[in-house]
Amino acid sequence: MIPFLGVLFDGFAYGMLLFLLSVGLSVTLGMMNFVNLAHCSFAMIGAYVTITLTQSYGWPFLATLPLAFLAAAVVSVVLERVLFQRFYRATDLDQCLVTIGIVFVSIAVVAYLYGTILQSVQVPAYLKGSIDFMGMKLGVYRLFLIFIALAVAAALVFGIEYTRFGAEIRAAVDNQRMARGLGIDVDRVFALTFALGSGLAGLGGALAIEIVGLDTEFAFRYLIYVLIVVSVGGLGSIRGSFVAAVLLGVSDMAGKYYVPQFGAFFIYAVMVALLMWRPHGLFGRR
Repeated sequence: MIPFLGVLFDGFAYGMLLFLLSVGLSVTLGMMNFVNLAHCSFAMIGAYVTITLTQSYGWPFLATLPLAFLAAAVVSVVLERVLFQRFYRATDLDQCLVTIGIVFVSIAVVAYLYGTILQSVQVPAYLKGSIDFMGMKLGVYRLFLIFIALAVAAALVFGIEYTRFGAEIRAAVDNQRMARGLGIDVDRVFALTFALGSGLAGLGGALAIEIVGLDTEFAFRYLIYVLIVVSVGGLGSIRGSFVAAVLLGVSDMAGKYYVPQFGAFFIYAVMVALLMWRPHGLFGRR
């Protein structure tokens, strides 16, 4: 039972990492109807900002996290204003092509600046090690990651459901013409929403370094996982992304632990089963 609970804990922590990486795409794709395959490039930006500040300038790890969020948000706003907004009314194929092109460009830039070696980050001593709980050893950093993800989920639900800005987002998505007629600056709302989603990706990328490492293929490798979480959870559903990330994280960890010969097969098997049961996702709107 104790090893099983340990796997459950590690899977939940991994699910929280997937949630942080994917929830921003769920917001932009589900609410703005924009297929942004470059989402994990913003996660990679946040991760390399953390690497640069910690390794080159000696910043403490925790102090780099707000900068990782901000850097990804700023870059995303520039791209959204200069490039992406021109494709809001384009076909899904056009959106896919332009954003996957951004992924290739970001990988080339990162490889030129940092090389292709695997990067690691030095976390504070108080985030290392583990604590004993009911006979289990719980990683302190994983507990920290879970706390951050739960705080982000609560803040997003409150912000979108119970604030004026959240109401403006929902109005702009449902009927742009009516929203503009009511005095809502739809362009500003979309830019801020895009910045929020990409900033969360940057934060997730910075937090992911200690768990999964970082290299130039990060934007491609985790794009698959992010798309799986968004598809299973349902577009535009924060609750769906949270539940899907937990299910997929636990199933992936359990599969790798108990039947390692199948590798990452279980996460795809769970995805197929859930989408056959709920084609629009667990909490998706028809």
